[in-house]
Amino acid sequence: MAGSLLCDGDCLLHNVPSMVDVTRMTELLSALGVKLKRQGESLEMDARHLGQSKAPYELVSQMRASFFVIGPLLARLGEARVPLPGGCAIGARPVDLHVRGLQTLGAEVQFEHGTVHAYVRDGKRRLQGAKIYLDVPSVGATETLMMAATLAEGETIIENAAQEPEVVDLANFCCAMGAQIQGAGTNRIVITGVPSLHSVEYSIIPDRIEAGTFLVAGAMTHSEISLAPVVPGHLSAVIAKLKTIGVEVMADASDCLRVIPSHNLGATDIKTLPYPGFPTDMQAQFMALLTLCEGDSIITETLFENRLRHVAELNRMGADIRVKGNIAIVRGVPMLSGAPVVATDLRASAALVLAALAADGLTTIQGLNHLDRGYDKLDSKLQLLGANVQRVRDELHESVADPVSSSSSVVTP
Repeated sequence: MAGSLLCDGDCLLHNVPSMVDVTRMTELLSALGVKLKRQGESLEMDARHLGQSKAPYELVSQMRASFFVIGPLLARLGEARVPLPGGCAIGARPVDLHVRGLQTLGAEVQFEHGTVHAYVRDGKRRLQGAKIYLDVPSVGATETLMMAATLAEGETIIENAAQEPEVVDLANFCCAMGAQIQGAGTNRIVITGVPSLHSVEYSIIPDRIEAGTFLVAGAMTHSEISLAPVVPGHLSAVIAKLKTIGVEVMADASDCLRVIPSHNLGATDIKTLPYPGFPTDMQAQFMALLTLCEGDSIITETLFENRLRHVAELNRMGADIRVKGNIAIVRGVPMLSGAPVVATDLRASAALVLAALAADGLTTIQGLNHLDRGYDKLDSKLQLLGANVQRVRDELHESVADPVSSSSSVVTP
């Protein structure tokens, strides 16, 4: 959606989920002058009359992904004013890699009262191609700099680039608009700038994290579940760990996976790493699964320092998990028990839902504002699979500022 700002015309996206973050992004793009029209899972965006280079604080502060507009705005208008981003409180996610990369491309960058002000230096109409080395393979920095470089003069090379499928998908989207990008999906991306991009119709790849969440749901509840459409290659690390635990995952078609559960689940160790390693966005869900696996498992979170806060809530449900620094030791227990719990971030909320599905008794989950940011009607999809899940109003915790947070999920296995 941020990439559509690069196009001086219409962009039609298909396979767009109904999530809070998508709604917030539409509001942000609208504030920048983009005309949007949504029909079902399709979203039409017209950025012909893009003229606003300042992103509203009240929108950017709620969602980290909104910071992605800085690269396209800078490339298209020569200036961008974007507040420092918000989002899940899972740890420090600074934008220094984005800023240093934009500076290397010829932008002047200043921090003004919590806002990043970037503009093309005097005498230059466009950003200038350059060689950029990322200290860490940041997905956000890779995508921001790749978008900015599509309209820059000359060639840009991004070394130590992130290799996630989402980076490849964004590169393919930009190329469909006329950008010249090579190497996406490797650690070296080469972008040759072009003067402008044209209209496009594009279908977004399936969400590998949502697919992985449903695979774990099948494993935890001893249920056979088929998923389509998916890209099995995007789930290699997840599938490998499931097989190690004792869960079989079959490919029924090129875009269809089926989880075949087992009642004999064993422990395993997990270390989160950049793609193609085990994804940090699946760490919480697997922790929920490992609470029911026989033996001791060790989970090492290497990417975010605050991404183990769901441990306390899982322990409330009868799990046996100890934490030391960025390492969690999970000792399998025979059964989890329903309890009132609170979601602390997006993936933690999904992990608690999975744990509740497998637990004995009633579980009430608060903090669904996190869940709704990244899952499209998760409760409805689980109901279609036979889960006893209800979304109810929690009047005791109602919030005028964030009405979504006043909903609780009641789960009975």
